[in-house]
Amino acid sequence: MEVETKQNQEKKSNLANFFLSIKLKHIKLGYHYLVSSALYLLLIPFLLMMLAHLSTLSVEELFDLSNHLRFNFLTVVTCAASIVFIITLYYMSKPTKVYLVDFSCYKPKPSHKVTREHCFQIAAACGCFTEESLTFQRKILEKSGFGQMTYGPKGLTKCPQDQSIAEARSETEMVISGAIDELLSKTGVNPRDIGILVVNNSLFNPIPSLSSVIVNRYKLRGNILSYNLGGMGCSAGLISIDLAKHLLQVNSNSYALVVSTENITWNWYMGNERSMLVTNCLFRIGAAAILLSNRPSDRQRSKYQLIHTIRTNKGADDKSYNCVMQQEDENQIVGVSLSKDLMVVAGEALKANITTLGPLVLPVSEQLLFFATLVAKRIFKMKIDQYIPDFKLAFEHFCIHAGGRGILDELEKHLKLTPWHMEPSRMTLYRFGNTSSSSLWYELAYSEAKGRIKKSDRVWQIGFGSGFKCNSAVWHALRTVNPDKEKNPWVDEINDFPVHIPKVTPIVH
Repeated sequence: MEVETKQNQEKKSNLANFFLSIKLKHIKLGYHYLVSSALYLLLIPFLLMMLAHLSTLSVEELFDLSNHLRFNFLTVVTCAASIVFIITLYYMSKPTKVYLVDFSCYKPKPSHKVTREHCFQIAAACGCFTEESLTFQRKILEKSGFGQMTYGPKGLTKCPQDQSIAEARSETEMVISGAIDELLSKTGVNPRDIGILVVNNSLFNPIPSLSSVIVNRYKLRGNILSYNLGGMGCSAGLISIDLAKHLLQVNSNSYALVVSTENITWNWYMGNERSMLVTNCLFRIGAAAILLSNRPSDRQRSKYQLIHTIRTNKGADDKSYNCVMQQEDENQIVGVSLSKDLMVVAGEALKANITTLGPLVLPVSEQLLFFATLVAKRIFKMKIDQYIPDFKLAFEHFCIHAGGRGILDELEKHLKLTPWHMEPSRMTLYRFGNTSSSSLWYELAYSEAKGRIKKSDRVWQIGFGSGFKCNSAVWHALRTVNPDKEKNPWVDEINDFPVHIPKVTPIVH
């Protein structure tokens, strides 16, 4: 009897909490709709008052009003001309619209697939790691959230490993040409029509540059504006988008090609410093190519319009600057060191980024709540938690850089996102691993393959990178994306996702 009583009490308590959460949800939604519609609610009484007043005028009074305006012809013309001038000035001062015509993500051949076990075997076979380092790498792989179908470069998967510049160049040329070939096929754009080229690859910058490799391969025109970005980390993809956007503002009737990738062959760490071993376990090959346009005629066929790019750089702070650093270990072996402060630094950079982004995208209702709690904490010294705006009211889709399971867990928690919102990022990490700056595009491709992108939807891409940087891009869907007409790395296997990802997946060896 006592057990039954306790169970009934628990059920009642859970039911009460459920009804309370439902009430709070509806109260918040009601508040949001009220504030968002406040302008219209205020205008309706004003319009009703005007109509009521006009309805009291007689026919003679209306004729008198018309004659008064006729005899003040100069005043009417001056007012009309002023209005036209102001409207023209407003539209001329608006920035040029930038459209995303289409994008593509490279999907390597099955021969490049690397299972968790294979990755561990590669590390064990190279003979340079201690038992402690191998154990550490195995634990990282087991908790990584990776599946068994990520891709690695040929130079590292064979024995002995080949880290030559020729092999590194071969890897990069393979992934970027694969992405660009598919993009040109999808869009039908003549390479000679591309006026701007931006390529980003943080850790591999050969001579000639990767942008020159693309110019040579596709015979791009001689006056192309070509840029090669290096050393800017996983957020460099959005930096490239921002750079292309600014170039399109001053170069009319142009196409901009943005290519994002990272090189794995050249940057495999062969030492035993723990902070440098993490990158060996997490990074995989991949690339994305994006075609942007400022041509008004391209709006009809484009997928998205670029609304905002927000860049946050915390490099002035020493802790932020040093948290991701390429350097030599005590044995003079080069690697990329990840500090234990990385998650804290990333959180601070994200906070600074969304503080700038929030007023541009959040509804007034959320901004008022944020401002109210800020005033209560700072001015009235009230002991309350700072209100975190509900970004689900501003965006339908979230593409968060698939840098690792920990980053995704933290952002899901702090932004109060649902598993549905996190699905593209988690499935990308599972299927392709951390492909650096291109991961955001594999995530958007996932949403397209699932048929989630509808006309007028808003997409928020968030990237993190060394320096330390946090960058955002906001896109507006110009049309509903039909997955049956899409060609991207997910379409032939999208029905297999989502999958359950265990917290730990033991490596059998």
